Amino acid sequence: MLAGVTAGALLGILYAPDKGSNTRAALKFKLAKYKEMLLEFIADLDTSGIHSEMKEESTEIVDDVKHSAEKLLEEIEALIHKVTSGKS
Repeated sequence: MLAGVTAGALLGILYAPDKGSNTRAALKFKLAKYKEMLLEFIADLDTSGIHSEMKEESTEIVDDVKHSAEKLLEEIEALIHKVTSGKS
């Protein structure tokens, strides 16, 4: 879901009729905001309150979600770097 929101925001900004510098600044701001939200999401992933019989399965699910979120975070950081450096 977060990837869809990010992709939609990126496409909306990229196709907006504005100067390139304004578009890059807006894109950088949005990406930084999504990065912050993703870091908070990763920090909130916790299995400590789960009963022992469900803990193993839930830990695997949380680990998968956390791994996916971390990959998305890496992609966001790469996009921020590209926007900041002005490369496409």
